[in-house]
Amino acid sequence: MEHITIYQLLTLSISLFICGLWGIVVVRKNLIVILIALELLALSVSLNFIFFSVVHDDILGQIFALLVLATVGAESAIGLAILVSFYRLTSDISIDIISNLKG
Repeated sequence: MEHITIYQLLTLSISLFICGLWGIVVVRKNLIVILIALELLALSVSLNFIFFSVVHDDILGQIFALLVLATVGAESAIGLAILVSFYRLTSDISIDIISNLKG
């Protein structure tokens, strides 16, 4: 059985990060896609922490990855609450309508 190298793991993490950036920069159709892309970015960064923690035999990277995931989970919950309020106000979740909410 072959072992997975750190380069393969970094390739996975970089590809997830690029998919997240693509979701934020290119797609930009609605807020749900942007929230999912932000979660994907945070997941790829946390995977990097875990990979390097395993390679260097240190638990600190794994602890930091858990803290990052907890913070991103809280951010996602707040984002979804704002999304529900935005949908109730405008009955649409398109990015183009956000500029109408300026006071």
